[in-house]
Amino acid sequence: MNDLSRQATRLEAIGGRYDPWLCCAALALGALGVVMVASASIAIAENLGAGPFHYLVRHVMFIAIGAVLAVLAMRTELKLVEKYNQQLLLCCFVLLLLPWLPGLGVSVNGARRWINLGISRFQVVEAVKVIYIVWLASYLVRFRDEVNATWPAMLKPLGVAVLLVGMLLAQPDFGSATLLLGITAGMLVLGGVNLPRMSLPIVLGLPLLVVIAVIEPYRMRRITSFMDPWQDQLGAGYQLSNALMAVGRGEWFGVGLGASVQKLNYLPEAHTDFIFSVIAEELGFIGVCGVIGLYMLLVGRALYIGMKCVEMRRHFAGYIAFGVALWLGMQSFVSIGVNLGLLPTKGLTLPLISSGGSSVMMTCAAIGLLLRVSYELERAERQVARLRPDAVAPVAEPDEPASAPAAPRPAPVRNVVAKTPAKSPGRGTSRVEPTFGGFA
Repeated sequence: MNDLSRQATRLEAIGGRYDPWLCCAALALGALGVVMVASASIAIAENLGAGPFHYLVRHVMFIAIGAVLAVLAMRTELKLVEKYNQQLLLCCFVLLLLPWLPGLGVSVNGARRWINLGISRFQVVEAVKVIYIVWLASYLVRFRDEVNATWPAMLKPLGVAVLLVGMLLAQPDFGSATLLLGITAGMLVLGGVNLPRMSLPIVLGLPLLVVIAVIEPYRMRRITSFMDPWQDQLGAGYQLSNALMAVGRGEWFGVGLGASVQKLNYLPEAHTDFIFSVIAEELGFIGVCGVIGLYMLLVGRALYIGMKCVEMRRHFAGYIAFGVALWLGMQSFVSIGVNLGLLPTKGLTLPLISSGGSSVMMTCAAIGLLLRVSYELERAERQVARLRPDAVAPVAEPDEPASAPAAPRPAPVRNVVAKTPAKSPGRGTSRVEPTFGGFA
C-alpha cells in the first residue's frame, strides 16, 4: 500500500463527535416535558377515567420511539439521505393524502389530519415537516446558484410549498400551513435567494393568507378573542383567558410543581397546546425564562452549526440545520406567543415538551438529523486539520552544518471536503460563501 492509500485510509478512520450543546438542550427540554406532562395531565386523565398516569405513560412511550428514530438518524450518512431527494418530495404528497383514505384516515372535530395506526393516531403533517426540510435542502444544493439568479428556480420550491399548503388547508390545518410557508421563505433566504425578487411573492401572498384567515368564522372568532379575551370569557376567549390567569398566578417563582389550579379542568388542553401556561403557573417567571433559554440554545446552536457547514461547503448538511432550526424556532415562538396572548390561538405544540405522539417522535427524529449534521461537520474539520502540516521543516542556520535532506513528504490528499462545481448563474456573477439573501 502506497503512502497516498495509507493516508486516505487514515482519513476515513477519523470520526466525528455529536455536539454536546445540542444534546444537553434537547435532553433538558425532553426531561422537562416528562415532568410537566405528568403534572398537567393527571386531572385530565382522572376525569376521563383512564387512570392518573395515562398520558404520562403514553408520552414516555412516544419519547422512547422518538429516541429510536433519533439514533437511526444519527447513524445514517447524509449523502445516503440526499440520494433519495425526489422520492422524499413524493412522500410528502402521499402522506397528506392518507387522511382522506376510507378506513385509514381519522376525522376529529371536522378535521382530517390523522391516520389510524391501531395503537395510536398519527398526524401526518409532523412527518411532512421533516421530509420537506430535507427535500428543500437538497434542492438548494442542486440549484443554489440558479435560485439567486433566476425566477423559475426560486418559484419552484414556492410552488411546491403552495401545493402542500393547499392540501393542509383542506384538512384544515392553517397553523401548520403557515409554518410550512415560513420555513420555505427562511430557507430560501438563508440559501442565497435574491431578496428583492423574494419580496414580490411575499407581498402578493400576504393578502391571500389574511383572506384565508378571516373567511372562516371559527378563525375570525379566534382573532377577535385574541384581541380581547375578556369580552367573551366563557365563550371564544375561554382558552386564552384561563391561560393568562395561569401565567399571572405564577408571578416570579411559581406556585410550586404540581400546585397549578388552572390545570384542574379549567384550562383546556393543559398537557398539549397550553402546557406553557402550566409551566408559567407552577415555575413562575424564572421557569419561563429557563424554558425560553433552552430553546434559544437549541435553535442558536443549530444555526451556528449550519453556518459552519456552509463555510466548509457542506451545503446540504448546513441547509438541513437551517431548516430544523427555523422549524423548532418558529413553532416554539408561536406556541409560547399563543399562551402569553401575543398571537391568536393555533393548534401548535411546544416542541419536546407538549404531550402528543406525532410531534414528539418527529421532533426527536429532527434532533437526530441535527446531531448527524454536527457529527459530520466535526469529522470534516478533523480531516482537514489532519491534512494541514502542523509545522514547517526547520531551516539550517548559516553557522551550522546542513543536515541530510529530509525524506520527501507525501503529497496531501486533496478535496476531502467536496467542492461542488459552481453552475453558471446566468448573469456572470460569482457566488460568495457563506451565502445568504442578497440584493445583488
